[in-house]
Amino acid sequence: MRREGIYIIIVLLLIAGYIFSARLERMPEGSDDRNEDSVRNSPERSHVLVYPVPEVLEFAGEKIIMDDPDLRERFDNEIIVNTHFHSSTIFMIKKSNRWFPQMRPVLEEYGIPEDFLYLSMIESGLSNSMSPKGAVGFWQFLPSTARELGLEVNSQVDERYHPVKSTEAACKYLLKAKAKLGSWSNAAAAYNIGIRGLTRQMEKQKVDSYYELLLNEETSRYVFRILSMKQIMENREKYGFYIDEKDLYPVEDVKNIEVSQTIPDLTTFAFEQGINYKILKRHNPWLRQNSLTIRSSGKTYSLKIPVNSSNSIHADILKTDSLLVNSERIRLEEF
Repeated sequence: MRREGIYIIIVLLLIAGYIFSARLERMPEGSDDRNEDSVRNSPERSHVLVYPVPEVLEFAGEKIIMDDPDLRERFDNEIIVNTHFHSSTIFMIKKSNRWFPQMRPVLEEYGIPEDFLYLSMIESGLSNSMSPKGAVGFWQFLPSTARELGLEVNSQVDERYHPVKSTEAACKYLLKAKAKLGSWSNAAAAYNIGIRGLTRQMEKQKVDSYYELLLNEETSRYVFRILSMKQIMENREKYGFYIDEKDLYPVEDVKNIEVSQTIPDLTTFAFEQGINYKILKRHNPWLRQNSLTIRSSGKTYSLKIPVNSSNSIHADILKTDSLLVNSERIRLEEF
């Protein structure tokens, strides 16, 4: 046992010596590992970039002079978060290439500044997620608010998941907020805290600008999160996001089918369109069950069906396999 202990000590000493010598070889000539300059200038030092805060920002045509230390630090915080939370920001950039072309015309129709596209990014990351409070979709509507704004929400249909119709609802809310609160920045803040909530704070604190209000942490960050996403989206490479156009998610070609009669089985309907149920739901996430009931006379729904051949081919394979299984079962029964 004593001899084995000596061997272990010798081995450990050899390993320690090897590590120390390797470290010395990597150090610049004439340097000392305790020398701060050598550490700072070492090629092995990892670089974390910090970006300067612009002197002036703009949101929806409104200039924000960044001479207040509080405003500068709030913006700086969001830029740091979004530029160093790479996976989330990269996914949003990629998805925006698919969804913004569908949402932008709606904002233009309602007279909403294009900068509000970035609000949808910070609300949901452009995913049909559900918040702990039950808010859903790109624009994160609660069921009651969605219905007030004209969206259909029931067990079969939930238009909060519809990228275009939910954008229309968001525009209606923002127009109402702008009319009540006077500026687009205030309207954006109200999307988080509510029109009544922001109005109450403005009256209490006797100011009329979001940038002068003391608010809860979430709302204090909210508009600056939008501003940071705008800054990154408009200056991607400046902030370190080098993404080739070919790697952005494309807008997929679809055709619209108007449905005016109840569809009892959407799986069968999907096969009849040359696709499968998964593909049907992917392009129509507002369908919440495997059936679609026409509840009133004259009511129609528009379903998006992809025309991409890869979707159709895959569905044809599944359909063919299903037919082969059925024909084999029939043949065996006849036998």
